[in-house]
Amino acid sequence: MTAATDGELRIGSRLLNYTLYGPTDGFPVVSLGGTPSTRWKRPHVVEAIAEAGLRMLIPDRPGYGGSTRQPGRSVADAAGDVAQLADHLGWDTFALTGGSGGGPHALACAALLPDRVIRCATVGGIAPPLTHDPEPTEAEEQADPRRDRHGWQAARDVNVLRPELEESFARIMAAVAAGGPEFPPDPHDPAPPAPPARDSPEAMARLTATFVTSIDGVLDDLAAFSKPWGFDLTDVRVPTSIWHGTADERAGKHAGFLIEALSSAESIQYVGGHVPPSAAYREILRWLRGATN
Repeated sequence: MTAATDGELRIGSRLLNYTLYGPTDGFPVVSLGGTPSTRWKRPHVVEAIAEAGLRMLIPDRPGYGGSTRQPGRSVADAAGDVAQLADHLGWDTFALTGGSGGGPHALACAALLPDRVIRCATVGGIAPPLTHDPEPTEAEEQADPRRDRHGWQAARDVNVLRPELEESFARIMAAVAAGGPEFPPDPHDPAPPAPPARDSPEAMARLTATFVTSIDGVLDDLAAFSKPWGFDLTDVRVPTSIWHGTADERAGKHAGFLIEALSSAESIQYVGGHVPPSAAYREILRWLRGATN
């Protein structure tokens, strides 16, 4: 097992920051984070990556962490960044995963880099939103999560959402300052209660990267989701799995729409919520490597 390694790649006028986890000779996997997220992962995640024998690349999308913002980027633009990162590391082929808001970006790579992406897994990902109808009511959004209020607003003026996001993230950081854990307890994961995040500089760095310095990245993600993604879901032909938790009803509905559109995909449920508990995460890592038992 090797320590995590931070790096950066210049793409034109932009810098793209990334972190590598796992043994240097491990099976290559690219992991695209959620909305919001950070490339810095918690210790139990790092341990699982190493135990699975993976060499995992996790970049910060433009506007996250220290990666240069790219206003107006599309979901499909992620494929170009991933290809250049893979070239930089000397990876001809690799498996790929994306969690939550990383899911659409992972599917973009699978569609647009079919000769390089071996397998693709999305976890709690979303289907393309429906933004052309009138503003959805709460009942309409519950019935069909593609009619998402944030997506509807982002298609018109994403910056209107900035105050709401800032307020929400400020509440999260206030709870941490009051002694809360880095991550809310998961009733489906038997791990012991987490200590106060404020006592750990590493935890605070992860939280700050996610909820303080990521606002521009989140807004750009939401804007990208709300317009054409730049590829067709029918172009995803590599082996693909769509994962979601049994307690994540919204992601389950999105999974149904994705499976309907993706002829090569299988739907896999795990016991848990939006973020997979440790046992489920290890199963996802095994799937990415092509393990059969």
